[in-house]
Parts: sequence; structure tokens; C-alpha cells
Amino acid sequence: MQDFSKLPYRPCVGIVLINHDGLIWAGKRIDAKVDAWQMPQGGIDEGEKPKEAGLRELWEETGLTADMVEKLGKTEDWVTYDLPDELLGKVWGGKYRGQKQKWFAFRFLAEDSAVNIATEHPEFSEWAWKSADELITSIVPFKRKVYETVLAEFKDLVK
Repeated sequence: MQDFSKLPYRPCVGIVLINHDGLIWAGKRIDAKVDAWQMPQGGIDEGEKPKEAGLRELWEETGLTADMVEKLGKTEDWVTYDLPDELLGKVWGGKYRGQKQKWFAFRFLAEDSAVNIATEHPEFSEWAWKSADELITSIVPFKRKVYETVLAEFKDLVK
């Protein structure tokens, strides 16, 4: 049996996209068997800086471009999580035990109509603006601690 604790964490970014009411953008995952919502996030490509990766992921998942957001901050440290046992060895080619994430807070400057989740490789079936509490309760349980940590760090920016 493979010792997954020896595997590295996948470098990743996450975006806390905040509207003028202090609510956070969340998308309902297409591939989840349960009702799972999350903020935009994804891997950092080779040679890519975290902020560049965040803006790329935001574009790929929501259709929003860099001119539609304003950077408000980023997490001081990387935030990590381990995959649950049933996913270890199955996702990301079995190369990682979880993710280490740098999170960015961005102010949403556009109109809601600018959001387009019908992207080339869609990840979400629907989207909504949610309070921090709503978002924490609607994320898959193994990512809940990450969301609590990140949203606590950005508590002055969100509802």
C-alpha cells in the first residue's frame, strides 16, 4: 500500500471574489455527487506566479478578465489541505496528497451579466453571491477548514 503522506502538495491558487455588498462569488460544481459550492481555484502552471494563476483561473472558470476586478489582498501564508482517503491516489494522477493554496481577495467591479460559467471547460452548473457563513456550510467537508481560515483572514472585506 502506498504511503500518501510522502506525496507533495499541489501548488494552487484561490480567488475570494467580493461584490459591493460584501458577498462572495461561489459556483456549484458540475462534477460533485453532492451539492458542493466553491470559490474559483486551480493549479499554478510551471513558471506562473500565483497572482497570474489566480487571474487565469478566474477567467477560465467565470469568464471575468483582470480589468473587471481589483486586488484587495492575499493570504499571508500558504493554506494546505489533505485529500480524503477515498480520493487519494485518484485525482491529479495520484501525484499529490492535497493542495497548498495562496488565496487572493478581489473586488468585483463589473455587472453580474459579465459572469459566464459556460466556458470552454465548465466547472460550475450555477453560481450565486453568498455570505461567508453560507459558503463555509456549502463547501465539501474536507475543504471547510481552508475556507474558515481564508475567510477569517479576509473578515474585514466580507459579510
